[in-house]
Amino acid sequence: MRYLTFALGKGRLAKTTLGLFEKVGIRCEEMKDPDSRKLIFVNEEHKLRFFLSKGPDVPTYVEYGAADIGVVGKDTIMEEGRKLYEVLDLGFGKCTMCVCGPDSARELLDQGQLIRVATKYPNIAKDHFYNKKHQTVEIIKLNGSIELAPIVGLSEVIVDIVETGTTLRENGLHVLEEICPLSARMVVNQVSMKMENERISQIIRDIRSVL
Repeated sequence: MRYLTFALGKGRLAKTTLGLFEKVGIRCEEMKDPDSRKLIFVNEEHKLRFFLSKGPDVPTYVEYGAADIGVVGKDTIMEEGRKLYEVLDLGFGKCTMCVCGPDSARELLDQGQLIRVATKYPNIAKDHFYNKKHQTVEIIKLNGSIELAPIVGLSEVIVDIVETGTTLRENGLHVLEEICPLSARMVVNQVSMKMENERISQIIRDIRSVL
């Protein structure tokens, strides 16, 4: 029996995922060791391997078959646009992808004016403005704190993830449009789904039963 490999997005996501896996008997004790320098963790009993990676890399590992299964946020899946199967909404890490900005930007959005949009998610922003709203915008890719962009005049609005909205409010910004709800999802490599259908389907069924 070959190993099934899981790629987990680092941080809170991985912790919550491992907690969920434990409920269905998928354990990996050595991953809990905070001092471990290991990159790949193994569960010999069930022939499973786990590794942690940066969120945006998870869909890449899964598409190319370096991982059979991945757990990552829906925002990353949408932004990366990789060929994979999204099989399960795990229901945690809930938030919303939104267009945000000062109240004064509402009118610009309503009138479909040419505006600048700052975001970490250029593909999601493009899809929202070009394909859904048919509004021409200039998209500016940023990596740091996006809220800064409208405050310093780099852009009229931003496209970003909103969890509680506290940071927005503290900076005089508001949610102007909701794009889509987000949460952690389980994704599967397309070939693995065919070759290991029985094992992967069983894992999906087990996890669905505890959600």
